[in-house]
Amino acid sequence: MSEVRHNWTKEEVLKIYNKPLMELLYEAATVHRKQHDPNVVQVSTLLSIKTGGCSEDCGYCPQAARYHTNVEGNDLMTVNQVKAQALRAKESGSSRVCMGAAWRNVKDGPEFDSVLDMVRTVNKLDMEVCCTLGMVTENQAKRLAEAGLYAYNHNLDSSEEYYKEVISTRGYQDRLDTISNVRKTNVTVCSGGIIGMGESAADRAGMLVALSTLNPQPESTPINALVAVEGTPLEAEKPVEIWDMIRMVATTRIVLPETQVRLSAGRTQMSREGQAMCFFAGANSIFAGDKLLTTPNPDVNEDMKMFQLLGLNPQKPFTKKVQPETIAAEDSKYQSLEEKPKWTRPNHKIDRNEAAKQKGKMLKG
Repeated sequence: MSEVRHNWTKEEVLKIYNKPLMELLYEAATVHRKQHDPNVVQVSTLLSIKTGGCSEDCGYCPQAARYHTNVEGNDLMTVNQVKAQALRAKESGSSRVCMGAAWRNVKDGPEFDSVLDMVRTVNKLDMEVCCTLGMVTENQAKRLAEAGLYAYNHNLDSSEEYYKEVISTRGYQDRLDTISNVRKTNVTVCSGGIIGMGESAADRAGMLVALSTLNPQPESTPINALVAVEGTPLEAEKPVEIWDMIRMVATTRIVLPETQVRLSAGRTQMSREGQAMCFFAGANSIFAGDKLLTTPNPDVNEDMKMFQLLGLNPQKPFTKKVQPETIAAEDSKYQSLEEKPKWTRPNHKIDRNEAAKQKGKMLKG
């Protein structure tokens, strides 16, 4: 039941997703206990090191420059600012800091050099370091690995079929190619997606098939519930039902048995009871802190109260994989190649994205 498979079909996964809920929960909880300690949950803190102004047209994202969402943009944080935030996160119980920049892809230059210094700094605090910076080349991934990066996040977002209904400025294969580039290093992969964007259950199954096909499968998979932000193309989508979230977590646990399944965006809409059922179904990671990039998140003190109530313990850093070594910049084997990779721009038209773009232009004057 807990064997790692890379040949799941969409029909098989959909059948699991649609099982009677109690049967699904029992199966997922059984798999979870075979692979993980059910009373340990990994806690991460997500830090937006560069906010807003992104050139992409992702229908869910308030950081896209083309939409009017009242998100306050900021330039890249300094290394000292990141260090201070990381120390706060460590004191509050987080074992990992995830640094996100609103970039389409990494560009060689001073800003990327600064991010590499951030990675070195946080790794030396004995915390796992994750980055989500957009698409990366093989050389860029190797430079991040040398700096001491523990994980790289690059979500598939949805199934390949539905992806085209959400994003037109980048291709699905680019997501897979970036993950492939990261896999050429010792950096672990964090990749998941979002539910509640108008996709079908079959699309949710398709995303899990794509993740399960990766060999090895991602070490971490965030399951996000869409937080519909005014001004984005998906602003009118209804909140995800808790039962859908529980089913998605349970199905993910069965299909990706060794992966840490993370409850990510949307937890503010979930009761403690709903979150408890997700933990029972196999979720064993959360994002802590009052904000996830630009959307609300439960207060860390509330999370610790929930942990105490449920008898859960925060996972210690480097439990799943040893701490990577940090190579000083002057000793790095891999240097900037000043690459200018040609990531794809499908640029097909998505009606709701175009409508939100025009509305944004009018509101911005």
